[in-house]
Amino acid sequence: MRVASFSRDPAWRLEFGRGVRAAFPAGPGVLAWGVVTGVAMVKSGLTVPWAILISLLVYAGSAQLAALPLIAAAQPVWIIALAGFVTNLRFVIYSASLRRWFEAYSLRRRLLLGYVTGDFTFAMFMSRVAREGEFVHRDAWFLGACGFNWLLWQVASIVGIVAATAVPSEWGLQFAGTLALLALAIPACLRWPGLAGAAVAAPVAVLARGLPFGLGLVAGILAGIAAAVTMDAAVERRRATAQVERG
Repeated sequence: MRVASFSRDPAWRLEFGRGVRAAFPAGPGVLAWGVVTGVAMVKSGLTVPWAILISLLVYAGSAQLAALPLIAAAQPVWIIALAGFVTNLRFVIYSASLRRWFEAYSLRRRLLLGYVTGDFTFAMFMSRVAREGEFVHRDAWFLGACGFNWLLWQVASIVGIVAATAVPSEWGLQFAGTLALLALAIPACLRWPGLAGAAVAAPVAVLARGLPFGLGLVAGILAGIAAAVTMDAAVERRRATAQVERG
């Protein structure tokens, strides 16, 4: 299937707008979590220019927060890189799931979509294709949702970075950030793979919290990913078996 390049097609712009509107419900959570992450980066010792650069280039709140304690403790670069890599391993699963829907597009288009992909927008897109299957201008919808999410995150993160020195620690922004993250994570747990991953990752991370270099979190993430992948495979097998039986 050959896919045309970005165009001024009204239908493409319409689908882009639908993607933007679909991302509206996640807006408050993204804004809150972005501000918290921005404040945390500066409070951990990063300068404002470095914090802004990391926000723009990394664009991964969970990986940024996982790396911050290690940066503050002057841990080796390989430990910091490993923490960020493992924290974002879930995006390998996301990419594998998205591949069939975007493989017909150019490499440049796929790289752009990959950069702006987020947890909530991934879940929304997969929910739509599960209902409708392949739809026209799906790249526009995905770019609209993810681009809006990216813009909110960068604005909120930079506001947090710039305002960090004026934010008192007693405001308890960490708790607000946790609530915001829960608002983004709960929808992902409404499906069996996400629920299985959360159910396994949480206790493993708690039990392994005494490991050095924050590796307890890494252990929890790895266990959660393994559980989610296993459950996803089981769900797919069950679905395939049901289709065969109906056929």
